[in-house]
Amino acid sequence: MIRFENVTKRFRGTSKPALSDVDFEVLRGEFVFLVGASGSGKSSCLRLILREETPSEGRVVVLGRDLRTLSNRKVPYFRRHVGAVFQDFRLLPTKTVFQNVAFTLQVIGSSRGFIQQAVPEVLALVGLAGKEKRFPHELSGGEQQRVAIARALVNRPQILLADEPTGNLDPATSIDIMQLLARINAGGTTVVMATHEAGFVDQMQRRVIELRHGEIIRDERHGGYGDRSSLPSLAPEPERGAAAVAALTAVLEVQREAAIAAAAGLDPTAVHDDELVGGETDAVSPAASPSAGVAAAAAAAAAAVAVTAAEAQQAQGLAQALDEPVADAAPEAEASDPAKPTHTQPIPLVDAVELQVEELGLADRLGLDAGDDEVGPTS
Repeated sequence: MIRFENVTKRFRGTSKPALSDVDFEVLRGEFVFLVGASGSGKSSCLRLILREETPSEGRVVVLGRDLRTLSNRKVPYFRRHVGAVFQDFRLLPTKTVFQNVAFTLQVIGSSRGFIQQAVPEVLALVGLAGKEKRFPHELSGGEQQRVAIARALVNRPQILLADEPTGNLDPATSIDIMQLLARINAGGTTVVMATHEAGFVDQMQRRVIELRHGEIIRDERHGGYGDRSSLPSLAPEPERGAAAVAALTAVLEVQREAAIAAAAGLDPTAVHDDELVGGETDAVSPAASPSAGVAAAAAAAAAAVAVTAAEAQQAQGLAQALDEPVADAAPEAEASDPAKPTHTQPIPLVDAVELQVEELGLADRLGLDAGDDEVGPTS
């Protein structure tokens, strides 16, 4: 039915060809999806099949005819066997639904009797029976697209080309149009459809030809849409490296506090008795010790998402910016004791003493000294 033989198409004023060495064949009765990003060459393929363009190199053979050698005088006769449906409907606004569909038959010289029979049949096929006298502006978008499909089918073509027929329709109407095209294909008509509707391609599981930069990168029977990177998404993109930068900021902030404490003559690694809870020496809170906060923040940084090379440089710049005021804040400490480290040291952990609650007396359980004589309510 349709055969592309090493087809290359170049347009004037462009450095890269619209199609480059494209080679495929569509058999009779097939339903083929042409998919790919905008500008990948889908519409160029349809225009070549419809003989709106001729290839710069190679051959396009449709219905057994080489379109390069087809004379312009014979093109209208050739197009009687190829129907086309477009995204923008292309209806005549001053003609009714019946007249829009009948216009195709009138151009090719069909008899009035054939027109009166064929037009109602095709309108019933597309679900527009009873709306023959309406004008395009009185129809919804889905109904206008059905009129366009009826106009393409009224001459009973062997091939139906559809260039994004659901691009201007809502999801529910798009499903109806796709079901209609599937019924048309089931009747024996070969359908070639260019589309960005990934959901329909995945559900119908028909033949898929994927184009990229004018070249075929995939020709799969019973395939899905494939690469979706070119499809728009409404979901906000996550900020890359935000978690790692936040964790690094927390680490540097704790280091700043530790350096200020060192400049004041305090030991940032010291743990006082009042920082211990309930006699347990291994339960030191991060707020009580700056170095413990450093360890906690470092653990958070280690658990953060890996930072790319560019993000790592950005984080390094942030670290240098935060380190500058720390160096200015502690000049006296460095002058008085140059050997004293400016960074905190890890806190040695002391094994907790295990206590047997059963061996404690009542006074010990209540936290009273052994010398207390009475146990009673406090004021």
